[in-house]
Amino acid sequence: MLIKLVSWNVNGLRAVSGKAEWSWFGETDANIVALQETKAKPEQLDANVREPEGWYVSWSSSVVKKGYSGVAVYSRLPAQKTAVELPQPEYQGEGRLLHLEFPQFHFFNGYFPNGGAEELDANGQPTGRFTRVPYKMGFFEAFLTYVEECRKSKPIVVCGDLNIAHKPIDLARPKQNMKSTGFLPEERAFLDRFTAAGYVDTFRLVHGDKEGCYSWWSYKTRARAKNIGWRIDYFFVSQELVPAVRDAWIENDVYGSDHCPVGLLLEV
Repeated sequence: MLIKLVSWNVNGLRAVSGKAEWSWFGETDANIVALQETKAKPEQLDANVREPEGWYVSWSSSVVKKGYSGVAVYSRLPAQKTAVELPQPEYQGEGRLLHLEFPQFHFFNGYFPNGGAEELDANGQPTGRFTRVPYKMGFFEAFLTYVEECRKSKPIVVCGDLNIAHKPIDLARPKQNMKSTGFLPEERAFLDRFTAAGYVDTFRLVHGDKEGCYSWWSYKTRARAKNIGWRIDYFFVSQELVPAVRDAWIENDVYGSDHCPVGLLLEV
């Protein structure tokens, strides 16, 4: 059985679903579509977006701040179980995670925290510390503990915006961003640990060290036109699913957000 999965940080589902680019959803032949940064509760969306015909839809929305964070999963396949958020209360409330259990694997769609703003010292100078990096790293540790427990019962698929470029090849200007959140040593070290634990970056599995492959470009600098980007959107599978990987890709011709969709094809 072939299962096609696609993940996209839409940077506001109400906004993108009103654009011509949302035709992408109506045309996709994916079995599972995972969205991040939906910034909406289901009742705020048009019915054709909230509950499109032929799809099962799951939501995890922020309850701590309106128009913030949020993830959704549209699936043509019924899930056996669905859960929202991490088990730890301190990492709940922002609508950052959906966990769907299918017969063949556990599926996680995450909008992982970013590092926040850089802290300033008493003189207003940058300190090199970021307000939410401690929270971000704690979230990742809790997530790894959670997926490792789930992995005892069946393989794992993880997708979403991880807000980390793992290696220098994963962003256009690594030297200039060594002290930027998203490419800090401690953030990258987590992905080293994650992959060492047996979670495989499927894009690199399929494409090796292919350069210039990004999934996010800053709006501020019109970076997309110059392909000055970061690859921070991923599909990981646990090692036992590697033989099932048939393809992985980045849909960099899809617009409507500052991110583009990424995909994975499994034969299970």
